[in-house]
Amino acid sequence: MSLWKEYLQPQTVQAALEALASAPSPAIPIAGGTDLMLDLQQGRRSPVHTLVDLTGIAELRALEIRAGRLFIGAGVPHNQIAESPLVRQHAPALQEACGLIGGPQVRNSATLGGNVAHALPAADGMMGLLALDAHAEVASPQSRRLLPLSELFLGPGKSALGREEILVGFYLSLRGKGQASAFTRVMRAQGIALPILNLAAWLERDGETILAARVAIGPAGPVPFRARQTEAYLAGKPLSAETLAKAQETLLGEAKFRSSPARATAEYRRELAVVLLQQGLQTAWQRALES
Repeated sequence: MSLWKEYLQPQTVQAALEALASAPSPAIPIAGGTDLMLDLQQGRRSPVHTLVDLTGIAELRALEIRAGRLFIGAGVPHNQIAESPLVRQHAPALQEACGLIGGPQVRNSATLGGNVAHALPAADGMMGLLALDAHAEVASPQSRRLLPLSELFLGPGKSALGREEILVGFYLSLRGKGQASAFTRVMRAQGIALPILNLAAWLERDGETILAARVAIGPAGPVPFRARQTEAYLAGKPLSAETLAKAQETLLGEAKFRSSPARATAEYRRELAVVLLQQGLQTAWQRALES
């Protein structure tokens, strides 16, 4: 049985939106397709009528400084992000996350927008964006809007994007003095697609004090998780052994880890969480001296 009936290749965002709006239902966008094609082939998603290929849209492939922020188009593949000097300078947590996704062939095809739109609570690129407080640009037939990344998710694998909407790209603040980020994760040796646990951290320091911090860890709930209680505790503290111990305790109190037959038990994830938090914060703390 054919997995789709029509394949369209628009060259602009507007043409893509028109294709999604006019195609017989169901119609869905495709970029790298590394998740979507497997879902279709393995029956995790029903066959579709129309695939709208976004890879020919130049706007979605942009990676540049735009209006005082770093803009990364939703169609930029992970390998380009991992190799970008701009991303290395302003968003090292995202660079590290994208450099760890899959193997070289996957990174050459898979896109940052697809990583986010798939809406899994531990997708590496998405976790990097979350800790960096990224905002997503979403286009619909009526308008374009910017919204916090966290508003894109409804549940595991459930995106808040409407049928006639597409991700255009992501805006991130440029790295300021005393600011830095880091990404760390633990994978199974067999190379299962999703991590046992991953964590992205961002902080701003002034001397020996953390002025502000952001921590994203997953999977720690049905949607991508920001550890806001942990972030609030870290603000105004030195990165001492006492601070780390209390931050780890706070994280375990707010994150909800679950057991997964294919990856790890909840208990094991709790053990890993304290290690990853320490690694992520200490790496970002040291990097902040260099900014």
